[in-house]
Amino acid sequence: MAHHAHHQPKQRNWFARHKVLTAAGAIVAVIAVGAAVGGGSGDGDDKPTAAGGAENTAEKGGGGGKKKADMSGSGTYQVGKDIKPGTYRSTGNKLGCYWERAKDSKGELDSILANDNVVGSSYVTIAADDKVFKTRDCKGWNLVTDEKTGTPKSEVSGNGMYRVGVDIAPGTYKADGNKSGCYWERDKDALHGTDSIEANENVTGSGIVTITPQDAYFKTNGCADWKKTA
Repeated sequence: MAHHAHHQPKQRNWFARHKVLTAAGAIVAVIAVGAAVGGGSGDGDDKPTAAGGAENTAEKGGGGGKKKADMSGSGTYQVGKDIKPGTYRSTGNKLGCYWERAKDSKGELDSILANDNVVGSSYVTIAADDKVFKTRDCKGWNLVTDEKTGTPKSEVSGNGMYRVGVDIAPGTYKADGNKSGCYWERDKDALHGTDSIEANENVTGSGIVTITPQDAYFKTNGCADWKKTA
């Protein structure tokens, strides 16, 4: 990120995301705050409803075989009653997967704490004081532990959210040949709030990012595959 003159207020490369419900589902329109325009978390007005028939299997957190999901990929759940608080993972999602953390069940714009449209893998931490979690057209969600197990990879798809030290190894990564729309972010947690983002960038052409061991997650959308160079 560029450094500004000491007299100039520091601009954070953060943003708000708004969702619009259409016949085709949730569409993301992003609005820049500071220097960047990119995908991320924020408030929105998409109000998905519970639906059945979703794929009910998901990979275990950190890789490995498959098991019955702890939560179906489509539904509306009361936190503490239907589902436990904690960090959940869903993998193998196609365009159209949407989730939402909400502070109440009114279904209003102000009810939404965080939300996201997902392609590939995703993590989300549902806090103990969240009231409702909504998920639509996603693969099943599995509760993951704090234990870092698995074999971190040095090459990952340009669509997904990866846990550092579990799914992806720390280091410097490069993605070549990106079209307009490639976006990445380094996160300190999976709450998907504005404060979760440590750094982010929109990339056209080649992109380079250094993922540190202190980062919790690396999120990327619409990019070429990321390959470790150092």
